[in-house]
Amino acid sequence: MSRRLRTEPLRGELPMRMPGNPYSVVVLLKGYAEPERVGDAVRADGSVTLVLPQAWGQACSHGELPPEGGEAKTALEAAASGPILVDTGGPWAQEALLRALAGQGVAPADVTLVVGTHGHSDHIGNLGLFPGAALLVSHDFCLPGGRYLPHGLGEERPLKLGPGLEVWATPGHGGQRDVSVVVAGTALGTVVVAGDVFERDGDKDSWQTLSEDPVAQERSRKRVLGTADVVIPGHGAPFRVIREPWNPESKDPGNNW
Repeated sequence: MSRRLRTEPLRGELPMRMPGNPYSVVVLLKGYAEPERVGDAVRADGSVTLVLPQAWGQACSHGELPPEGGEAKTALEAAASGPILVDTGGPWAQEALLRALAGQGVAPADVTLVVGTHGHSDHIGNLGLFPGAALLVSHDFCLPGGRYLPHGLGEERPLKLGPGLEVWATPGHGGQRDVSVVVAGTALGTVVVAGDVFERDGDKDSWQTLSEDPVAQERSRKRVLGTADVVIPGHGAPFRVIREPWNPESKDPGNNW
């Protein structure tokens, strides 16, 4: 008997909160990609996700900067002690992003780390709202003020930011430098904020046309599906990954992988 992976949409309204210990995940804005009726133009924006450490709250001191000295590992761990924003959407979504953050009791100055899954404008268009945060955009990590630190991220070497919190190298969509954020220990299991490794649930017949490296992206997709209980894609609603016994001779309907 083999095991089948299938996916199904995660139902719920935004903001969609997945509580956890030591980190909770909140989907602030759901990405979209909608072809226009005339020509080949597409109207799109990327998903925006907030990762909140359980220890962070209104009683904590906000806006603390990572230490100036030390190595990237120390600086990343310090940056991950406060609210972490994964992707920022495009600049046209600035007001929606600010409202969504305020709804979670988070001001832009409270955000201590912004992770950009890749360098496309619909995913990092609002970096200017967070000048006091450390930035990990693709594989570039810098402290406020533009002090860049090497870190050694690779497909076989994730960056560990805290207990159950990692950044993975998941190349493919934008080339070799895409990343995903992996959060274990939520009420729904392990959540992977995957950027455009997955455009949306059910994209398996279309993602290749937007990929700069389909071979690498296929590898990244398999890796994510092998770990995630929930995937937050770049341009659609979060979806569950369900593993169940499967007889290959059966003809089950559904979104199977």
